[in-house]
Amino acid sequence: MSHSGGREPTVSLSLLDATMVGIGAMIGAGIFVLTGLAVDISGPAAIVAFALNGGVTTFTALSYAELAAAIPRNGGGYAYVREVFSAPVAFVMGWTRWFTYMIAGSLYALGFASNFVEFGHIYGYALPGPPVLYALGAVVTLVALNALSTEASGRGETAITLLKIAILGVFVAFGLTAADAGEFDPLFTEGALSVLPAMGLTFIAFQGYDLIATVTEEVENPQVNIPRAILLSVAVTVVVYLFVVFVAIGTLGADGLAGAGETAIAQAAEGFMPTFPIVGTGAALIAFGAVFSTISALNAVVIGSSRVAFAMGRERQLPARLGRFHHRYGTPLVAILASAVVMLVAVLVVPIRIVGNLASLFSLLGFIIVNYALIRLRRRQPNLQRPFEVPLYPVTPVLGIVCNVLLGLFIDWFTWVLAIGWLVVGGGVYLLLSRRDDVGPAGPPEIQDPEPIEPAEGADD
Repeated sequence: MSHSGGREPTVSLSLLDATMVGIGAMIGAGIFVLTGLAVDISGPAAIVAFALNGGVTTFTALSYAELAAAIPRNGGGYAYVREVFSAPVAFVMGWTRWFTYMIAGSLYALGFASNFVEFGHIYGYALPGPPVLYALGAVVTLVALNALSTEASGRGETAITLLKIAILGVFVAFGLTAADAGEFDPLFTEGALSVLPAMGLTFIAFQGYDLIATVTEEVENPQVNIPRAILLSVAVTVVVYLFVVFVAIGTLGADGLAGAGETAIAQAAEGFMPTFPIVGTGAALIAFGAVFSTISALNAVVIGSSRVAFAMGRERQLPARLGRFHHRYGTPLVAILASAVVMLVAVLVVPIRIVGNLASLFSLLGFIIVNYALIRLRRRQPNLQRPFEVPLYPVTPVLGIVCNVLLGLFIDWFTWVLAIGWLVVGGGVYLLLSRRDDVGPAGPPEIQDPEPIEPAEGADD
């Protein structure tokens, strides 16, 4: 493996911190911003779309868990693909994962802005300026925090994520007493096949556990804690999503949710939640939770996108400056700033529905490659140390590939055109940078067993 000069990553994140990075990214704009849009597509069957997406993403999460334990390096899916594929394939993977996280960042920033404005309206305040200004401000603020300290951004992610889980727990607790199961009869009001495009739109809500793998070298005992964090984050998120969507549809109804759009969950809360001290109405509490949820999701993708750029810079597939940690702050400063630029541009020019579809499509493509990387690594290195192994191999990664391909086919053609356009841009960048002295794709790196890391006390063998 090639490594550029500069400070090495600092181990500063615990198992809880790593798990919260995944949950923080998944329980964010997806549940607050996309629920109403999904119901608009598939009616009450939106809950089926969320459930099926949970199953689909679990296949790939298991693949990530095995690869992360076997290859404990920053960069997530890019790092794994770099081990088993040629340099051009690895570049495509890194290029698309980097873009996915950055475009997802714009989705979360826009979701934050709409919920922040709604939060002001609940208290009778008309906030000055267009919502996009608040989205831009959120990106700039979190970029600054991440540039100064990984530990501070990780600890902040943990605190905010625990808070929003508690708020959604209150929403579910009150909502279960008010939800009407009759709102789901009939379930497929828009036809059974309408579930598939709804899955394509909301799949971005299940992207996030993969961000855990991008900070592997900054997590304590990564060969044990990274697989645990990935699987814990998926399990918690799927359970929370299903309860929240059930309550939202069961109280506000499919038509009401579809009309509410990006603030659907907050509007659903108005009908059944009581008034709370200090915060006020239930809608205010949910709007408050939505603000923090989208902020934590944005923070998570700022972390993840910069680590992919860092890994590509360290592997000399992007400028070497991206692959260095700042000597003073101990963060990949240049990679963070480069990621921020794309997020800011996307916030300004890309509509939120297109952002959601584009991020979902690139996630699906990336997950297909990661599942195949697991199969290829098993064949090429059967004796590689694997502290965690995917159950029911090879059925699990094959199902992951098949399901992700099927979902990708139901994403609209315009999104595919944009995706192909970004790949063409990436091809041009690859050819241009490969001619520079500080950038150059090497051949496939020699695959070696990672140095053994002692499991934590009490951990399973």
